[in-house]
Amino acid sequence: MEVRRITINIAGRTYPLNVPSAEEETLRKVGKQIEGMIKDFEQNFDVRDKQDALAMCALKLGTNAEVMALSNEKNMNAASERIQEISKLLDAVEE
Repeated sequence: MEVRRITINIAGRTYPLNVPSAEEETLRKVGKQIEGMIKDFEQNFDVRDKQDALAMCALKLGTNAEVMALSNEKNMNAASERIQEISKLLDAVEE
């Protein structure tokens, strides 16, 4: 696995990172997304400093991740139930 040295800028600070090549594009994309969120929060809300904007970003990203996790769990449960129903139907046909 090839590791690359990249630099990500967030909230006016530079973060040098050693990342697997396969993750570079994702990390750069997320860094830009965070920068965009910071700008939005600064323009649309009463944020006093970058720390407030970063806290709001963390809260929003964490909430999004939790909503996605719950959605995935519901989808997996629904799929599992459907597979069980299909399996019962197939068993009934075989009998």
